[in-house]
Amino acid sequence: MSIFHLAYNVDDLDAARAFYGGVLGCIEGRFTDTWVDFNFFGHQISLHLGTPFATQATGHVGDHMVPMPHLGVILPLADWLDLAERLDGQVQFEIPPIIRFAGKPGEQRTMFFRDPSGNPIEIKGFADMTQVFAS
Repeated sequence: MSIFHLAYNVDDLDAARAFYGGVLGCIEGRFTDTWVDFNFFGHQISLHLGTPFATQATGHVGDHMVPMPHLGVILPLADWLDLAERLDGQVQFEIPPIIRFAGKPGEQRTMFFRDPSGNPIEIKGFADMTQVFAS
């Protein structure tokens, strides 16, 4: 198993800590005055002070235009359902929790929201993790 690492900019480390640690429940790791690491559902993200990347809703997926680029993670469905319930009322969903590709290979749940710096995040949930790469 490999662990993914992604580093990107946020404009406020205190707000990022409150969001990633408090709202999403990610465990904080190493940090300095200008960056902080988090265990993002088993993967490492490094949030650095700076200008967040520009995004546009250019990704046409199913019935939605999704923000590109975006960060995401795939969770087992039970974990996804728990997170979706916990986030309700704590985040403003750009795409609220939905089922995508119902009854087709790769059926999944998804939700999109942004961190306090505007970085888009997608969380997917699969009832059958063997379907992640199904076509």
